[in-house]
Amino acid sequence: MAVSPRPYHHGNLRAALLARAEQTLSQEGAGELSLRELARQVGVSHAAPRRHFPDKRALLDALAQDGFERLGRDLREAMEAAGERFEARLLAFARAYVAFATRHAALLELMFAGKHRPGAADSLRAAADRAFEAPLALITEGQAAGEVVPGDPERVAIVAWAALQGLASMVNSGMLDRAALDDVVADAVHRLVLGLRPRPR
Repeated sequence: MAVSPRPYHHGNLRAALLARAEQTLSQEGAGELSLRELARQVGVSHAAPRRHFPDKRALLDALAQDGFERLGRDLREAMEAAGERFEARLLAFARAYVAFATRHAALLELMFAGKHRPGAADSLRAAADRAFEAPLALITEGQAAGEVVPGDPERVAIVAWAALQGLASMVNSGMLDRAALDDVVADAVHRLVLGLRPRPR
């Protein structure tokens, strides 16, 4: 007797596929991702995922875009809760970014690779830009208030971002104890603030 294919029936298939895809990405790498296998894991027919993702590339781009949207939300919420002081908001940004980068290392790598991939979707690039709007605005506001050296805000911000990315990479590679990360981030931000201050003429 022929076996009927599993019906397409899922409350939120797109979200379920993305969640399972991120888990596979983290544990096994992008090379092991398969729409057919994801369908099997979430319990739908092998054709059902193609209603949302025509192919694996579309799935990876959607995963990257979702990552940027989540990162942006984390950064904004952390900075909004930190009050008005420049250093407090920079520290909130730093802690939120490093937390995301150490919890979702494989996803973060996919996110930036996807953003810079030739032919990347406009929606993915836009999500990446939105994710860093709040920290970039913080640099601009700091410059206007005389707390940050003048110059292209993106060039100034990249120094802080590079330091934080370096700390996250050290944790992810085992070079830095995760338990010490909060104190190290706070120390790094303090030093960054000192370095970003305008010099007296």
